[in-house]
Amino acid sequence: MTMTDTANGCVVFVDDERAVRLAGQQTLELADFAVIACDGAERALRHLGRDWPGCLVTDLRMPQMDGLTLMARVQAIDPELPVILITGHGDVPMAVEAMRNGAYDFLEKPFPADRLTDTVRRAVEKRRLVLENRRLRAALSGGEAAGSGIVGRAPGIERLRTTIAAVADTDADVLVLGETGSGKEMVARALHDASARRKHPFVALNCGAMPESIFESELFGHEAGAFTGAAKRRVGRIEHSSGGTLFLDEIESMPLSLQVKLLRVIQERVVEPLGSNELVPVNLRIVAATKVDLKQAAAAGTFRADLYYRLNVVVVTIPPLRERREDIPLLFQHFVLQAANRYNRDPRALSPAQAQRLMAQDWPGNVRELRNAADRFVLGLEDAAVEPGAAPGTAAGAAAAGGEGIGGLSLVEQVDRFEKSLIQAELARNKGSVKAAVEALRVPRKTFYDKLKKHGVSRDDFTE
Repeated sequence: MTMTDTANGCVVFVDDERAVRLAGQQTLELADFAVIACDGAERALRHLGRDWPGCLVTDLRMPQMDGLTLMARVQAIDPELPVILITGHGDVPMAVEAMRNGAYDFLEKPFPADRLTDTVRRAVEKRRLVLENRRLRAALSGGEAAGSGIVGRAPGIERLRTTIAAVADTDADVLVLGETGSGKEMVARALHDASARRKHPFVALNCGAMPESIFESELFGHEAGAFTGAAKRRVGRIEHSSGGTLFLDEIESMPLSLQVKLLRVIQERVVEPLGSNELVPVNLRIVAATKVDLKQAAAAGTFRADLYYRLNVVVVTIPPLRERREDIPLLFQHFVLQAANRYNRDPRALSPAQAQRLMAQDWPGNVRELRNAADRFVLGLEDAAVEPGAAPGTAAGAAAAGGEGIGGLSLVEQVDRFEKSLIQAELARNKGSVKAAVEALRVPRKTFYDKLKKHGVSRDDFTE
């Protein structure tokens, strides 16, 4: 059973008295909760885990295992799973003490049905936010599946993630195509992190930023005395990456004289350091990246055709932001959360008008430019792409008018703002279409309407 089974979430209800158990189950089911009714603690524990998307309601006095012992067992599984205790009149002091020890709330018998549903609703909402916080933290730390750090829902990004998942755990060399700032190194790291090479070095070299005079030594290494100033042996980037991944960014900038040596590395998996007559075997994967058409460069004589065809086995293309505008608000908010962590600030939410302005920009600097805009947004610096005369009533307008600032929000409030901004951005992008927004966000329609009510969002504000 999952949170999407009903609009309001899930409850494990435990009571050894059949009449109380059935009454509680019926009350909660009428309030649109999914209920698992149990006659004892052991049976309840079978359903509860760190990912349980709801709360536990349990009687305090039960045979075999009482409610306090059950609560202690649940807290050992997940201390953030809400536990609501049902008590008799004489057990109130015990229940108050249990709340000091982490119980969410208690209900004294007899309690009205609306008191039960209200308490459970608040507990389930708290649980929902806890699980969302965990998911966001995992995403920001890169703790999810291959390619999950590549944010977006556009078809081109879905294809990109699919390709990464398909080839990551192979030894195939990869050519990454993408404009400046589109995230080519992120793709290379995603390939490395999802491969069997993840415990070995990921070595990155920007060919465009390397002076030609030291390029060969930096890439292939050298022996002591190979040239003036070479006092000791130096391991080059290729040899250092053995066992792992070598990422060559802007490979179109590599001097032609070195391209033939790189071709030998790719073909034979050996490297010959400067000043050495011995070949050093290397076991590596090469990921090369470029922002130009290498086939055209080969035809123009600025890039070796044989190297191009060696690299052109698995090709991964990153679409520019202007071709996936629907991803811009989501990406921007993702960078806002990262920047807030980095600068120890609370993230600000995007208004629908701000999201539309972001999507209207071409972003020639792509993801890098968008990330910089998010940094300025978190720091409270006005950016013309986001804040051109923020209208009264928007988040930016409130801040400019001396209203709620960017500090003082709890993590729960931050996640609330993030969720609200995503809903507003999807409604804005789809001109108020609930059907399109539900499909984009992948939530049940009833859940979506509940979230609209929770955040005070009206679809009418986005219709033309």
